[in-house]
Amino acid sequence: MNRNGKDQTEQTAPAPERRGRGRPQLRSDDETRALIYEAARREFSERGFAAASIADVACRAGVSTKTLYRLIPTKLALFEGMVTDRVDRFVSIVNLGACDGRNVAAALEAALLTCAELILDAEVIALQRIILAESDKFPDIAETFYEKAMQRSIAALANWLGVQQRRGRIVLDDTEAAAGMLLGMFVFKPQRDVMFGHKPVPARSEIEARAKACAALFLSGCAVPADQTNKQSGGA
Repeated sequence: MNRNGKDQTEQTAPAPERRGRGRPQLRSDDETRALIYEAARREFSERGFAAASIADVACRAGVSTKTLYRLIPTKLALFEGMVTDRVDRFVSIVNLGACDGRNVAAALEAALLTCAELILDAEVIALQRIILAESDKFPDIAETFYEKAMQRSIAALANWLGVQQRRGRIVLDDTEAAAGMLLGMFVFKPQRDVMFGHKPVPARSEIEARAKACAALFLSGCAVPADQTNKQSGGA
């Protein structure tokens, strides 16, 4: 009798979620997804894709596994959603930066610093190590990261360069190719230094100095002289 009662209690453990069905949600599904993606980023970067536990992600996020699976049905979908969510925020910031009225050198430095916050983030670098190590077994995670993170990062910077070109501030033949070259110049070495364990993530002051130097070098080859810019855009 007691044993049966215990079994019934264990089987109905998620009951609090059912009891709240008639009550308003404490947070929206979008807010819950954001918590889940943040927890997933930590879980994947610490444990890798294969060893990552959906139950542990739910625990980190403070939600039930039932809620997690209702919103995100598979581990691959969780990985893709986590990557997309992080890059969406990056793209939004870069796009906003393209619309300000600062001089192009200062604006480019700011755009590069935003790129650094994504590409040189310790957890993002840890994810890349994991992807390289596990891509043979899980090729989908490599493809997801390439499309949703790497390509979108270049596209966001290319779009930023395109805005500056339309305003008459720079001249480029191919904004996407230029964005790839610029990012390579800016982050390739520090990123590889961290990935291969030779150096820690650069300090903010180092990243700012590198952004300033790279922006100046890049603009020395494509910037329109200030007097011509004022004539073409009316000082916009």
